[in-house]
Amino acid sequence: MKTIKRSVTTVLFLTMIALTLSCKDANKKNVPVSEAKQHEKMDHTKDMNMSSNQDAISEAILKDYFNLKDALVGDDNAKAKTLGGVLAKSLGNLDKSKYSENQQKELIDIIEDATEHAEHISESDIKHQREHFKILSKDITEMVAITGTATKLYEQFCPMYDGGTAWLSTKEEVRNPYYGSQMLTCGSVQREIN
Repeated sequence: MKTIKRSVTTVLFLTMIALTLSCKDANKKNVPVSEAKQHEKMDHTKDMNMSSNQDAISEAILKDYFNLKDALVGDDNAKAKTLGGVLAKSLGNLDKSKYSENQQKELIDIIEDATEHAEHISESDIKHQREHFKILSKDITEMVAITGTATKLYEQFCPMYDGGTAWLSTKEEVRNPYYGSQMLTCGSVQREIN
């Protein structure tokens, strides 16, 4: 019986070590990105840095996004529900009239999609919130490419969540919203914005 308990304990211990090391190893490796994706990312970086359209409402949207991200980092389902609703309302307040016609069309699509995901977050359990946060993060990144930001942002990447997933942060230090306390520091900074 002691041998069985030791074997089970050893297997559990080795599994935890393997998970921890795989996350740390993934931080050291460059995640392969197709040429098209790489080109797209370079275009977004250029757009983000060159955008002079600074807007108080878009900054408020970013603040609400970061509050939601922090609630997910803290594994706080109830707070994330509330903040998902707050973000959905903020997204509806974005004034698109100061942007070009093409930018307005893009913003309409982005805001519509982001609002839908923020609303789902306001109604879901934490696992489902994190699934929607993945797409919401992509939408917010695309919004920032058009609206710009006065704040230095860090696009961070977790190789472990759903085949690899990015999010935005105001701090360089990684705090993973997809795993929270389970793997708090899993991820790395992909790029700086602004």
